[in-house]
Formats: sequence, C-alpha cells, structure tokens
Amino acid sequence: MSAVTPLPVVNRLIEGLPRKERSRILQCCESVQLTIGEILCEPDEPYRHAYFPLDGFISLVAVVGNHQPLEMRLIGNEGMLGVTLVLGVNITPLRGIVQGSGATLRMTATQFRRALTDCPTFHSMLKRYLYVLMAQLSQVAGCNRFHEVEARLAYWLLMTHDRAHGDHFHLTHQFLADMIGVQRSAVTIAAGALQKRKLIRYSRGEISVLSRRGLEAASCECYDAVIEDYVRLFG
Repeated sequence: MSAVTPLPVVNRLIEGLPRKERSRILQCCESVQLTIGEILCEPDEPYRHAYFPLDGFISLVAVVGNHQPLEMRLIGNEGMLGVTLVLGVNITPLRGIVQGSGATLRMTATQFRRALTDCPTFHSMLKRYLYVLMAQLSQVAGCNRFHEVEARLAYWLLMTHDRAHGDHFHLTHQFLADMIGVQRSAVTIAAGALQKRKLIRYSRGEISVLSRRGLEAASCECYDAVIEDYVRLFG
C-alpha cells in the first residue's frame, strides 16, 4: 500500500485565481466542517451557500421517484458545489450530500453572485468548470449504459480515491450500489473480484486501495476521459 497523501489545504479553483481576486474570494468565505450524510442542497430548492471543498468531498445524486438515488458526480477540492449560480439559476436538479467529512470554504449565494461581478477571472474560470461538469455528467450517463459493473466500480473508486486524499475511506454497500446504479448483490460480486485481484481490501464498508495502478487498468476509459476534460481546461 502506498503512503497516505498529505491533506491539501487549498481548493484548486480558488488557488488558480490571480492574487487579488483570490484574496477577495477568501475574504467572502468561512471555513466549516462537513460531516458524512449532511445534505447541502435538494432538487428544486434554492442554494443558500456555495461550497469549495478542501479535504472533504460531496456527492451529487439524482433522485427519481421512489428509486434509490443515482450517483452522478463527486466534488472534491478540484471543484465546487453551486456552480449553476453562474447561469443565474439558483436551484439544482440534484441532491448534494457529503460522502467524505472534512473542511470546506463556504460563502452565501448572495456573496457568490456579487463575486461573479467583482471578479471577472473567477467568473470566467467557473464557466469553464461548468463545461467540465456537463461533460462529466454526459460521460457518467454513457458509462452506466455501456460498461460492465466491475469496470464502473473501479472508475468510481478511483474518483473517490482522488478526493479522499488517502488510501483508506468508508463507503457503504448501498452507496456503492447507488454510485453505479445496480443492486447491492452486484456490488458484492464486483468488489469481491477487485479484492481477489488484490486491488482493494473491502470489509464492512471500509475500503483500502492496495494498487492504484491496478484499479486504473481495471477501470473503463471513462476515468481517463474525465481527468482529461479537467486537465485540458485547468492544467
């Protein structure tokens, strides 16, 4: 198992701003702690805050009738929750729920809208991030339709690993099932196969990544596509 990666202390979107704009944005933010299971937004309800995670991560899930929520996107310190405010839209079609506890920077929706006007580079950057988010949502839709369960599970474990900033994290069977839109029994089979190949260790929701390179090889091509979208626009 590789050494645990040190926790980051920055949000990459904010850190990429020019010094004056970064300082202005940080002055509008407060640092808060996110706890697993905390719901930050609900479909068709107005945003109260925009969130810029540091070492926690947030799951965006689709809620359809009485079905289990379907994982659509993970947001860590590479992104933010509330980007639809850039479009002048104060609601989201997705639920935002904390899946990894940790620190985040938070500003009110009113402060965020003001910052878009006062900080043009910030505004431009978030429009690019919105494009990345849209591209990734499209990728997830295709992935869920065409790829095998084991490859999709490897993809989501890589996405989680990137945002957990360590080789060990907690994901329940039900959340893994929600991630890839399958029954829990299918997750059990897929996770067992990855464990048998010594890529992960999985017991009672506790997951340890044993071979990052092996997971990348087991994943479908969607993981590389998602990373390339982000790197192309943000470096």
